[in-house]
Amino acid sequence: MIKAPLPHNEAKRLSALRDLVILDTPPEERFDRISAFAAKEFNVPIALVSLVDQDRQWFKSSFGMLDVQETPRDISFCGHAVAMAKTLVVPDALMDPRFADNPMVVGQPYIRFYAGALLRLPYGQVVGTLCIMDRRPREFDRLDEAILGGLRDLVVEELFRREEAVS
Repeated sequence: MIKAPLPHNEAKRLSALRDLVILDTPPEERFDRISAFAAKEFNVPIALVSLVDQDRQWFKSSFGMLDVQETPRDISFCGHAVAMAKTLVVPDALMDPRFADNPMVVGQPYIRFYAGALLRLPYGQVVGTLCIMDRRPREFDRLDEAILGGLRDLVVEELFRREEAVS
C-alpha cells in the first residue's frame, strides 16, 4: 500500500474544511439523498460524501457503509483523491500498487472499484470527495465521470449553503 501524498496546500485545505463547521455533525437528508442517488445511478453498493481531515476521512453521508463513520486517512482512497487535480478512478484496486494490499481492499468492505470526484469549494480548496465504490472491478467512461461530477456539484452547493447558514 502506498500512503497518499499531502496536497501542497494542506494547511489551507484543512482550514477551509474546519471553516465549514461540518465535521462530526449528524447526518443530513440533503447529503444522504445525493449519495443514495449516486449509488443507484451507478449500481454500486457504496457511495459516500467523504471529508478528508488531518488524520481521518469522515463521512457526512454514507450509503452502504452504515456502521462506519470514518476511517484512517492513511488507508483512504479519498486521501489520494484530494491530492490530485481531477477525479480519481481506480478500475481494479487489486491491480493498483497504491491499493492492492489496502485493508479495505483485502478485507471489509472489499473495495475493487473506486471513483471519487473532488469537493472543491468556490474559493478553490478541496475538502473531500463524492465517491462511489464497488466490490468488483469496472470501467468508468467520460459520461460516467460527467454524471458523478454533476452530483458532486450538488454536494458542493449544499456545503456552501450550509457554510453560509452557519456564518
